[in-house]
Amino acid sequence: MFDILVYLFENYIHNEADIYVNHADLTKELSKAGFHDDDIFRALKWLDRLSALQENQTKPYLSKATSNATRILTVEEYRKIDTEGQGFLMFLEQINVLDATTREMVIDRVMDLDGNSISLEDLKWVVLMVLFNVPGRENAYAQMEDLIFDEPDGPLH
Repeated sequence: MFDILVYLFENYIHNEADIYVNHADLTKELSKAGFHDDDIFRALKWLDRLSALQENQTKPYLSKATSNATRILTVEEYRKIDTEGQGFLMFLEQINVLDATTREMVIDRVMDLDGNSISLEDLKWVVLMVLFNVPGRENAYAQMEDLIFDEPDGPLH
């Protein structure tokens, strides 16, 4: 499923062409690209949920997030996001790429991914996808792109 999300992001986000909004057409396109129907359905559902996070009714706590909030991960979140990933999220908050709301959106989207844990590289992609979908976070998105694509050898934090 995650491969589909990255495929869509890489092929449609930086493209001047319109992004498919019709699920049937997009499903056909992804099937032609070699992805399985179950994975396509889960990926499209994941993207729909990402879009829904913009609405306060979906996750009301996101509209009340404060910039000085301390985040304690649940046991499930701790299992899914390892220490390296947690440190990276903290680093992104410290340099103002993420704020409390976008951090919660990232955690929400990570928890909806398949698998027991997420790699640091996959976490970076999730952060990019979230920032791309949040109006007003264009500078944070650009900064995140710089961190990923202009990354020097070694850890970022």
